[in-house]
Amino acid sequence: MTASLFQFFPTDVLGEALPEKFTFPFYYEPHPLSVYAADLLKEYLATQTEWKHNFGLNPDEKGLEIGKMFGVLVVQNQQGELGYLWAFSGKLAESNTWSHFVPTVYDMLDEEGYFKKEEVLLNAINHQIKTLEEDVNYLDAKENLQKTNAQAELEITSQKKLIKKNKKLRAEKRTNALTNSEEEVLNKESQDEGILLKKMMQYWQHKLKAAQAELAPFEAKLETLKEERKSKSAALQQQLFEEYAFLNQYQKLKSLSEIFNGNPPAGAGECAAPKLLHYAFQHQLKPIAMTEFWWGKSPKSEVRKHGQFYPACTGKCEPILKHMLQGIPLDDNPFLQNQAEHSELEIIFEDDYLLLVNKPAEMLSVPGKQIKDSVATRLKKKYPETTGPLVVHRLDMSTSGILLIAKSSEIYKKLQHQFIKRSIKKRYVALLDGVIEGKKGEINLPLRVDLDNRPNQLVCYEYGKKAITHWEVIEKTTTRTKVYFYPITGRTHQLRVHAAHSLGLNTPIVGDDLYGTKANRLHLHAESITFIHPISNETVSMYCPAPF
Repeated sequence: MTASLFQFFPTDVLGEALPEKFTFPFYYEPHPLSVYAADLLKEYLATQTEWKHNFGLNPDEKGLEIGKMFGVLVVQNQQGELGYLWAFSGKLAESNTWSHFVPTVYDMLDEEGYFKKEEVLLNAINHQIKTLEEDVNYLDAKENLQKTNAQAELEITSQKKLIKKNKKLRAEKRTNALTNSEEEVLNKESQDEGILLKKMMQYWQHKLKAAQAELAPFEAKLETLKEERKSKSAALQQQLFEEYAFLNQYQKLKSLSEIFNGNPPAGAGECAAPKLLHYAFQHQLKPIAMTEFWWGKSPKSEVRKHGQFYPACTGKCEPILKHMLQGIPLDDNPFLQNQAEHSELEIIFEDDYLLLVNKPAEMLSVPGKQIKDSVATRLKKKYPETTGPLVVHRLDMSTSGILLIAKSSEIYKKLQHQFIKRSIKKRYVALLDGVIEGKKGEINLPLRVDLDNRPNQLVCYEYGKKAITHWEVIEKTTTRTKVYFYPITGRTHQLRVHAAHSLGLNTPIVGDDLYGTKANRLHLHAESITFIHPISNETVSMYCPAPF
């Protein structure tokens, strides 16, 4: 073990009680020892001079701005001494290896490694392809075929048009009485035009065949080189998936190929958490606690705040960590716990056709994969005679407030139609974790799910769905801002992302454990709704004050 990588805690920190279980990587409060080790890493990042990386924190710094996830792992060596390890995700300053940080599981940038040697061969093939594609003889042959094709099409098309025109003229002449000799002349003209077209087509077929024969050797060579490149690239990728193999506490190796059934997502295995655990198991270090944080400017798509702690990603890390943490007792998975089990569902309006309920925070609107308790299941039990879907629209689990409920399929369809037409008006109240500028405005940021980190949402102008929110400031303090949100569309996590994202209000909602910082609850509440009653056709407006 490299001595500089296992860093000892100062003696004044060693009195901190160790956690009973290891950190659940996908939702956690950082242990004080993890926070201490992370603070030391943050201090190092702010002061080190060994390497240079543009995190986007200095507006005067030129070049590509790339923020990055860093991780710390609290460990215990075989002598029972407590220390910590540091890691970064992906590359840092164009390298996989820097002092003080654990190395990558497999270094693709190693000049003596398999990947780099095979990359040289691939680059040689790429060079051959490029040289051939720029060859003057190849370009001339390609141009000749294109010109021959164009000229052939032009002349044959012109002849066909002439034949059609003359045929029409001959037909007009035949409307008058013609002598036999005149009829023979017309027939001869038609026959000669057909013969000329046939000869013309034979001529151009010969010319095209010659042009294609001139180009064929170049195309065949290019095809052979591209097939060779494709084959070598696939083999190299497969080899890479096999080389990326992760240890667990039982010293059992499992490759990316095995973990993801041969098709891992891009960048899998390069996150900080797998690097840290792999190094720990390599050197007989016992994992005690872990945390990761973001350092730098937020990317344009995700919500990432400088210096803030974040869980491991689910798409890339969850399958890997499932293997790596095998047999290690973990903190309870909160996603398996029904946090709304003892919450009451308040009915704020009811008639023969519909209900309005006040959903508590952390209660699901409809049953989930793991937790079945929800507004829908509770109401179905209370109203067993209802037909069709009960819940007309949804609120995020962490959001409280008004939900509209239909008592029959017919009412459900009519209310759904109002949502589709966007004639139903909703107002949310939120407490933002900071002071924002301005009094009101519109946020227009298209959203899609983060495929690598569900259920988080990304801002995506290419594949995202339109998401529009109007906002209005109600009041401000020195540290907080209370706002009204008026969602025009209803995308998943729309208000949370629009509040937190740097292109939105750049200020997360208090208690937002996905896009901000965890608190006693998410301070977001659906407090009013206005709709047309599907039976009476009267306007119904309901208000339910926020509990914060």
